[in-house]
Amino acid sequence: TMKIGIDTFACDSGESALGVYLMQFLKRIPPSGESFELFGWESDRFVYGAAAPDMEYISQCSVSGRAANVLWHLSRYPTFAQQRAWNACFFPAAHRRIPNRSPCPTVGVVHDLGAFHRGKVVRTGLDSAGRKRLSFVRMMILPKALRRLDCIIAVSDWVKQDLMEVARVKESKIEVVPNGIDHSAFYARPRNEESVVLIQPFSFRRPYVLYASRIEHPLKNHIRLIEAFGIFKEQTKYPHRLVLAGADSRGAQEVHKAAALSPFRKDIFFTGYFPSESIPELYSGADMVVIPSIYEGFGMGAVEAMASGVPVICARAASLPETAEHAALYFDPLNPEDMADRMVALTTNRDLYRECRRLGLERAQAFSWDRCIARTMEIILETAGR
Repeated sequence: TMKIGIDTFACDSGESALGVYLMQFLKRIPPSGESFELFGWESDRFVYGAAAPDMEYISQCSVSGRAANVLWHLSRYPTFAQQRAWNACFFPAAHRRIPNRSPCPTVGVVHDLGAFHRGKVVRTGLDSAGRKRLSFVRMMILPKALRRLDCIIAVSDWVKQDLMEVARVKESKIEVVPNGIDHSAFYARPRNEESVVLIQPFSFRRPYVLYASRIEHPLKNHIRLIEAFGIFKEQTKYPHRLVLAGADSRGAQEVHKAAALSPFRKDIFFTGYFPSESIPELYSGADMVVIPSIYEGFGMGAVEAMASGVPVICARAASLPETAEHAALYFDPLNPEDMADRMVALTTNRDLYRECRRLGLERAQAFSWDRCIARTMEIILETAGR
């Protein structure tokens, strides 16, 4: 039997999209007779150990912090991997953390190259927060390390093109395997007529427009959504609220400032970090989901909303048209008026609303964690056996 290492670093203790990916992977590894070893922070032992109780968990890198962990991957990982005698090592967050060299074959998943695009967005003046330079790590170390992986799994064709253009990875090394969705959690629930959705410790007054994403400026584009929401409210006089569900991240203060300056600030609600187990309920209660991101590697929020039977409006940008296809309404992410126009159309045209909902439910069926994980395991074992 083969012995496979799995790197749990940089997966946010299971509390982000990357964390969801790793948790689904651990729960759904098809039985194959191989043995697996997890390695990561000691504090994550229970999180991932609970998802995979039969796998050994080895804590590494006792010094906390991202910089120390990057250094551990560059300097200590090769010796550690050699001692463990793995046939292959799997990196579920390869765009965040990978070694520069490895004594065994390596497979990494790249969910996005947003770090590179953030720098580009900032430099081209789309970000009012100021100009920043891309770090040496992003520009030099990461692309080189990505090229040294034996195989890269890209979550979309968009990410594959990015890998080839930005990181200069050979096409022959890249496999596209779209993310899945948990259909037992995300499904169309019966719509009751209650005016308030209670999700402890929150209560949301309906109707509401939802954007579930970390609060990050400029890539997640919250500020233009806040502008568009203002235009929508001005034009329709509808009672809708805007719910922004996600933890504060880079540039969040700019977003909070924009919301505070909006004439409709009383209708804009920030939840902060939102527990992943309650997200399906939050989607189900929404009137519509708007995804204004300038850059998304896959667009999980679009699929989750569609599977929940909620119409989706999203930016005509990055991977979003690939993921949502014809099941969403699209707008120019740099144009708040265009965004507002789609919101008005969806709330005033019930036939359009019903059609978007139907097409979304249909499109969501194309995504499955079982298919995603089965194909990923095939690639890991093929790589290990080379």
